[in-house]
Amino acid sequence: MAEPSPRLYLVSPLLEDASFAPRLAEACGGGHVAAVLLRLAAADERTLVNRAKALCPAVQESGAAALISVDGKADLAAVAARGGADGIHVRGDVALARDLRERLKADRAVGAGGIKTRDDAMTLGEAGVDYLMFGEPRPDGSLPSLESVTERAAWWAEIFETPCVAFAPSLEAVGPLAATGAEFIALGDAVWSHPEGPAAAVAAASQAIARQEAGS
Repeated sequence: MAEPSPRLYLVSPLLEDASFAPRLAEACGGGHVAAVLLRLAAADERTLVNRAKALCPAVQESGAAALISVDGKADLAAVAARGGADGIHVRGDVALARDLRERLKADRAVGAGGIKTRDDAMTLGEAGVDYLMFGEPRPDGSLPSLESVTERAAWWAEIFETPCVAFAPSLEAVGPLAATGAEFIALGDAVWSHPEGPAAAVAAASQAIARQEAGS
């Protein structure tokens, strides 16, 4: 029986207000997008909640899940609950992942990225997260090599049940990462900077996944 093809997971730029909502809706209209991570710039809790309330519907109206992360200190569980988000993404913080999992129960998803080693991945998996993301941009914007992300995603997908997300730095990387068995392929700047717009980028990524699946 063939493995299901990976689904798309979009990662927004750092968002300081709600003006990006039309771009989110445009991207989600380009094909089936499973989830979008809304990266919220640091702000007070009330501002973060209002920003989430304004942005999440642009994602959710297409059927995608809206997840949030915050660039700075924040009560993520409260912001997600009050802002109407479907989940939370944290970077490499096992204690925070465990705390959020306990507080949110099964009401909202908790995902984790910022993973440096295999041991880190296994520890986060044991913390009860809903997915692990490999290859996302570091805080300084740099990226791990595609080769290392491909290797790590293939290792995880083969052995562990917790779903994984493989971050593609370009549309050309979508096919090779889809071949790893990862359940989700993440895209960031490759979507938002596409010369024909985000919907075209999502359509191209979907086609790359379909081609890989047809050839496997």
